[in-house]
Amino acid sequence: MLGNVLKKVFGSSNERRLKGYRPNIVAVNALEGEFSALSDEQLRAKTQEFRAALAAGKTLEDIAAPAFAAVREAAKRTLKQRHFDVQLIGGMVLHEGAIAEMRTGEGKTLVATLACYLNALAGKGVHVVTVNDYLARRDSEWMGQIYGFLGMSVGVIVHGLDDNQRRQAYAADITYGTNNEFGFDYLRDNMKYDMADMVQRGHNFAIVDEVDSILVDEARTPLIISGPSDDRSDLYKSVNELIPRLLKTDFELDEKQRTVNLTEAGNEHVEELLREADLLKEGSLYEASSVTLVHHVNQALRAHKLFQLDKDYIVRNGELVIVDEFTGRMMPGRRYSEGLHQALEAKEHVQVQPENVTLASITFQNYFRLYKKLAGMTGTAATEADEFAEIYKLEVVEIPTHRPVSRRDEDDEVYRTGVEKLRAVVREIEAANTKMQPMLVGTTSIEKSEQLGELLEKNGYTKIDFEKPLALADLYASARAGRPSKLFAVLNARFHEQEAYIVAEAGVPGAITIATNMAGRGTDIQLGGNVEMRVSQECDPLAPGDARAAKEAEIRAEVDDFKKKAIEAGGLYIIGTERHESRRIDNQLRGRAGRQGDPGRSKFFLSLQDDLMRIFGSERMDAMLKRLGLKEDESIVHPWINKALEKAQQKVEARNFDMRKNVLKFDNVMNDQRKVIFEDRRKMMAQETLEPTIAEMRANVVDDLVTKHIPADAYPEAWDITGLKEGVQAMLNLDLPVADWAKEEGIADEEMNERLHKAADEAYAERVNRNTPEAMRYVEKQVILQALDHLWRDHLVTLDHLRQVIGWRGLAQRDPLNEYKSEAFDLFKTLIERWHEAVIAQMMRIEVRFQAPDPAPPPMQFQHLDPLTGANEEPFGAIGEPLGLGDFSAATVALAAPTLVEAAERDPNNPSSWGKVGRNEACPCGSGKKYKHCHGTLG
Repeated sequence: MLGNVLKKVFGSSNERRLKGYRPNIVAVNALEGEFSALSDEQLRAKTQEFRAALAAGKTLEDIAAPAFAAVREAAKRTLKQRHFDVQLIGGMVLHEGAIAEMRTGEGKTLVATLACYLNALAGKGVHVVTVNDYLARRDSEWMGQIYGFLGMSVGVIVHGLDDNQRRQAYAADITYGTNNEFGFDYLRDNMKYDMADMVQRGHNFAIVDEVDSILVDEARTPLIISGPSDDRSDLYKSVNELIPRLLKTDFELDEKQRTVNLTEAGNEHVEELLREADLLKEGSLYEASSVTLVHHVNQALRAHKLFQLDKDYIVRNGELVIVDEFTGRMMPGRRYSEGLHQALEAKEHVQVQPENVTLASITFQNYFRLYKKLAGMTGTAATEADEFAEIYKLEVVEIPTHRPVSRRDEDDEVYRTGVEKLRAVVREIEAANTKMQPMLVGTTSIEKSEQLGELLEKNGYTKIDFEKPLALADLYASARAGRPSKLFAVLNARFHEQEAYIVAEAGVPGAITIATNMAGRGTDIQLGGNVEMRVSQECDPLAPGDARAAKEAEIRAEVDDFKKKAIEAGGLYIIGTERHESRRIDNQLRGRAGRQGDPGRSKFFLSLQDDLMRIFGSERMDAMLKRLGLKEDESIVHPWINKALEKAQQKVEARNFDMRKNVLKFDNVMNDQRKVIFEDRRKMMAQETLEPTIAEMRANVVDDLVTKHIPADAYPEAWDITGLKEGVQAMLNLDLPVADWAKEEGIADEEMNERLHKAADEAYAERVNRNTPEAMRYVEKQVILQALDHLWRDHLVTLDHLRQVIGWRGLAQRDPLNEYKSEAFDLFKTLIERWHEAVIAQMMRIEVRFQAPDPAPPPMQFQHLDPLTGANEEPFGAIGEPLGLGDFSAATVALAAPTLVEAAERDPNNPSSWGKVGRNEACPCGSGKKYKHCHGTLG
């Protein structure tokens, strides 16, 4: 009560913050006349003036007002668009490193240009993160007109670029790209062996478009770069055949938590089936020897009971493709990890691809926290404000709309069955279509969108075929004539390519668009249609000239006429066919209507058989409705139902937040270790020589050998001389008289340590001299980095396995997270010790030969994976394995292919004419010695 009174008197915290921007708005507007009077060249020169001011000691805040005025003027001259005052506020919020919540259609893409330009003046790069490649390309080209006019460079990162193209894009002042591409480039950079091969140049400032989708929805699972492992496709197929034979009493299914587990009876039944199939040779399913079988059974059970065709994934061209649960988009190349994708492939009887092992991973939370300053923009962030504040330290600022919102949001209609609900939706569509009102119908899965499409076809409607040129011609003709077209378009993962075009024309009078989870966000729905989209579709085939200009004018006039008709019909009508588990997704759908003060309407149609209603106790409501005498095709409408649904959604959101926090807590442990490893890698790549590092590693290995085999303050009789000699031979490749030293009178562990250090240092110095310092410097860096990468990959797999089983420690009243931290720290110490041993054992055996190396093996193919949602698959390139790691046998490195020179062409008195000479060849000088013992020793 008191809070409401104070809010009325002083305003909310959001309102107070918005008031704080008023002086800045006044300052920018005061400069508009001055900047409008500048010529194009003078306006472009402002960029250098701003940069000079920063170099002279001014801050970005000092030049913010004139920089914003310059961007606004450039937008007017290039895009014919002028930033509204509320858009200037949005730019200021982004510059401060906060989230600007702006309604759909308020021009977020244009808002970003203000903060991008201002922050790019510092010369450290600005990243703009979008949800897909189409938007990255579109926005970089569209807004790039402003940046180019002001003399700034723009790059774009999309799937399929090579390293040189990526490096150029990151070198630009402003770089557009998707969250996956930015994250994977970071991981790939930290798998490179040369600083010059890295593509990113730091993490200065990022603006995340659709920030809720990227930092919340997609943050449940980490990005993983992974490579193929052993092929077990036959085992997946064999186990898959057994799952349909299970009884309902054999497993427990929890749809709320999305888990499925075998019961005790189920375990016995599975064991029986596995023995029949000759998969379980002996013993019980839960013995250590059967752990692989248990893994395959559990993943096959999940594939059959938790994942549905045409909802979670589709099969296209013999390939299983994941469908993003939040956007409905297909994600080609993404794969579920831990064998789940293989289990689904076996279930759908498509080719089973090999499993994968993790090479590098990071969560989106930890990747985006690398940026010195982070900002975001979306239409729906307020519901997740607590999460943004807790995880990312980001505040959410609600920006007022340019014009008042006039959309009418109606109460939900609830029916008893899904069939009744769909019939009601069709009736509503027919009623709205009769008066030519454009409609956007939201569904939650591909299956349900196609089910609704089939029902419409049975009622006399025709689906638009977007494979045909000018597919919307009939819709335009009906709109011109003022009669219902009886045409509808289906937008879901199957039609990803036509996504932008379908959504752009959803505002044409009489248009009916069925969309899965509003997959087309990022493309504005304008009443009457999208002029630019129609011009590109209908005018591009025409040559520039009078005919093209006339056609474009005709389209603009028709779109204006269509807009008037759409407004008269009531504006865009949003029909939701089901509530999503996240309120933000519902709000995103609703937010498509009522842009820029346009009229609009929204309503959700629900049934007690919907997933959200069913999971959260619809049985009681169903019984109550029966007692109240609710008849078939009758609905119940009441604000209380809306509130009850909102509470159910809040429960799901809270659970999902806990899941994301839990993932982050465990990943933070790995992230601390990742930072150390990646930072050490970069330092070592940047150094010209790693000889001091090798010397330090060698000293550590010797100290560890002595500590292990010679107990402190023990007499020589208690020393493990045999073990020490074997360790010296294995690690240092030295045959030393350790036993004789131990027999010397008065010998102590310190002196033994000094002798081993001296012998190791001398042996290595002789090896460096023999193989030339230049060659050894190169080899040292390669061996150190390759050994680290090899062991880091093993470490990631070990941590992943530890993470899967550590939860059981809770049964012993121990905190799994603390246990994980302790175990992970011990594993990390072991990793460092093994790294030192592997490097020294290799370097004490290395020999360099100057001859043509064997043909390089074909590059290994690597995949990018998320444990749940997958990630883009693309070749990573060849990664060298550590030389002889494991057995420490003598290794030889070929540094470069020689320049072959005939012996007759060599002048004995002119070494420059010799070309590359083999180390064991006779020296061309005529001395009769081998080259390595003559001129070869000189370098």
